Order: sequence, then structure tokens, then C-alpha cells
Amino acid sequence: MKNQLKQTLIALLFGVCCCTPEWLQAADVQHSFFVAGPDFTGIVGEDGEPKWDSGRAGARDGWVLPGGNVLIAWGDVVREFTPQKEVVFEYKLNPVNSEIGTAQRLANGNTLITELGTKPRLLEVDVDGKVAVEVALQPETDNAHMQTRMARKLASGNYLVPHLLAFKVKEYTPAGKVVSSFPTDMEALGGRAAKNWPFTAIRLEGGNTLVCLTNGNKVVEMDAKGNVIWLSLIHI
Repeated sequence: MKNQLKQTLIALLFGVCCCTPEWLQAADVQHSFFVAGPDFTGIVGEDGEPKWDSGRAGARDGWVLPGGNVLIAWGDVVREFTPQKEVVFEYKLNPVNSEIGTAQRLANGNTLITELGTKPRLLEVDVDGKVAVEVALQPETDNAHMQTRMARKLASGNYLVPHLLAFKVKEYTPAGKVVSSFPTDMEALGGRAAKNWPFTAIRLEGGNTLVCLTNGNKVVEMDAKGNVIWLSLIHI
């Protein structure tokens, strides 16, 4: 397992590099990291072995917070754990919806959460578990599981939301207005037949947007107009 985890980390760091540079061999990569996987959700230590186990696999999103706590989203609940596994924050899925897809701790102390279902929405939940902000989302599909995944709040106060079956990454204002939309089904990437479903979108410091395309197995960087300026194929 140790070697497999090291190889996974190297793949995450270097994308499509077919070999490790001479100046950086596998033995030199010494980082612990959080894993939200189908078989294990927790922290892997620098030695490549499990260091902290949440006790439940299949997470959707997760973070190791600056203070050492761990924030994790599963399909039905978001929880923040201390290293001793004490739950200090919890938000349960509203029964009107079907799934949760996002967890992000914000600078203001709120937690960003997305709910998928008949009322797809983005929420900011305060420390007491109360909804402080609610933004209606436009996923363009009734397929709850495929409406959205990892949304992120931008420095501007807007929200960046990937919509899988809409083949779009949309930027929303807090009022729910879509101010930009980046398609991922353009012919240059293989059209809709390539199934480039946007799963994760990250706004970079220079203003470009990094998008991970699940099923299509690609990572792309787009400029402010949605043009692909960098492409990486992921071999699984």
C-alpha cells in the first residue's frame, strides 16, 4: 500500500509526467495528505501508511483544517472532527434533497455546502449549523447525483460551481446570478461524446480556472473567456 500511495501522490503532483524528474524521486516526496476515497477516508502519513481514519469511506469532499481538525462531506452529512474524532460541527442533508456534494471552510467561519436534488442549492452554514446564505443553483438536469460536486467560494465573494451533465462550470453571485459559464463539451475536447463532466473547478491566482473533468479523464486550464490553454490527459 505504501508504494501505491506514493505513486498516487506523485501522479497528483505532476499530472501527465511519464516519469519522475531526476531531481525528485519517489523517496524524496514526504507529505501527508487527505484522501476521500471509496475504500478509505482519512489522512495518509509521510510514510505512506494510514495515519488517521474517519471510520467511514466514500466521502465527497474534505479538508485538513489549519488547526488540525478534519472537515468531511459525505452524501448525507458534513462533519468536522478533532484529531481524537470528536465531532465539533455537523450539518445533515435537508430531507427535500438527495445528496451533499461540497464542504469548504470559509474565512468568515461559515462552511460552504452544496445540496443536490429537487432543490439544488449552495449553502453557507454558520458554526451553529444554521443556514446563513442560500443560493439556488442551475444544474440543467433533474439527475440529482449528476447536478454538481466540488463548489468553491472565490475571493470576490462569488461561487464557482461545476455542473456535470450541463457540461459547464458556472460562476454565481451571492444573489444567484450566473455571471460567467465555461463549457466543457467543446469539439476541441471531443464534444459531449467524450463525457468531459466538470467535477472540480479552482480559480487560480492569475485569473484562469483549473477544471478536472471526470469520466473524460482530463484536467484543463481555461482563461477568462473559457478557452483551453493547457490540457492534461489522466491515464487510469
